[in-house]
Amino acid sequence: MKRNWLVALAMLVTFALLTVTGAQAAKREKFGVDSRHESSTRVKFKPSDEKFRWKMTMPWSKGLLFYDIAVHFCDSVRLATAGRLDIKPFSAGEIVPAMQTFDAVSKGSVQVGHDWAGYWKGKDEGFVPLGDMPFGLDSEGYNIWLYERGGLELAQELYGNFNLQVLPCGQTGQDMGIFSNKRATKMDDFKGMKVRTVGWYMDILNRLGAAATPMPGGEIYLALERGVLDGAEFSAPAITYPMGFDDITKYVLSPGVHQPGSQCYVFFNKDAWNELPEDLQEIVKICAKETQLWSYNWIQNLNSQAMAKLTEKVEIVQMDPETLIEFNNVSQKYINEIKEKNPNAKKIIESQEAFKKDFENWRNARANVTPWSHETYATGRTN
Repeated sequence: MKRNWLVALAMLVTFALLTVTGAQAAKREKFGVDSRHESSTRVKFKPSDEKFRWKMTMPWSKGLLFYDIAVHFCDSVRLATAGRLDIKPFSAGEIVPAMQTFDAVSKGSVQVGHDWAGYWKGKDEGFVPLGDMPFGLDSEGYNIWLYERGGLELAQELYGNFNLQVLPCGQTGQDMGIFSNKRATKMDDFKGMKVRTVGWYMDILNRLGAAATPMPGGEIYLALERGVLDGAEFSAPAITYPMGFDDITKYVLSPGVHQPGSQCYVFFNKDAWNELPEDLQEIVKICAKETQLWSYNWIQNLNSQAMAKLTEKVEIVQMDPETLIEFNNVSQKYINEIKEKNPNAKKIIESQEAFKKDFENWRNARANVTPWSHETYATGRTN
């Protein structure tokens, strides 16, 4: 009898706890909502039967993986629309020179373009943080910020000022550091160096006493070989390896603080975009997202293979922590000046900075489980 009484009491207590827990849980709403669900529940448009033949121009030559990313997007659209929207890609120079891509699409000479947004710095400084900036967002950060924190809306606003519709379409991750025959690990080592780079990093290096220049990719090898340049960066390992810089340099000055996560976009002449039936617009959006995911995974896998080849000839030299902190401080001062002068850049940078700050608590909580091999982790390398 006593045992039955104890069992009944235990069940009563358990029921009471579950009831209290359930009541507490019931006060909370579902955490997170898929914003697309409501609009897709009742589709208001019909499949179209119109066919469109468009052209895409870009700043990429056919030998670059950036070109392959643009082509992948075109292929995805063609497959998903069963050929109803056929976008034919043209490399740099086939329709217009590389740096005229933006204007050609803006004016409607071509319907589609592909880019790295920082190339349009001369149009508006706000384009730079859309592409990447020193100590800016990494790949994970760009994906979250663009799709979940209003980044895409800010990109649409800025591109929209030039009669363009834009979508993220290619994330290539962190760039390599600077290929050089000079072993530089401290701030003073960069003084007087003639370096090829682009965007705000060029201005920042010049403030540190370097002589930085935005030389086109095709001219870098000869400039390094002939001593016109002391160092150069271009992109991720898989994109840089075919350029052969490791044949004529000894070091790579790492990490690539100038581009923690290089972001590309596909953009459309707004008039052409508005002529597309709604079903094709939705397919294009999904294909751009698919290309965003595929490009990152594809290039990161290739990067590991490229690094194995690169490190046969060059030494990866890491800047010391004090230098990185000083670089960060100088970069922040420069970026603050940009924000004061350019309202679009200010809006985009402050949105990214707010996201980075909010994300720090989770980034910190998940630290020290970087997926090194067992052998590496066992040596004490945790992050």
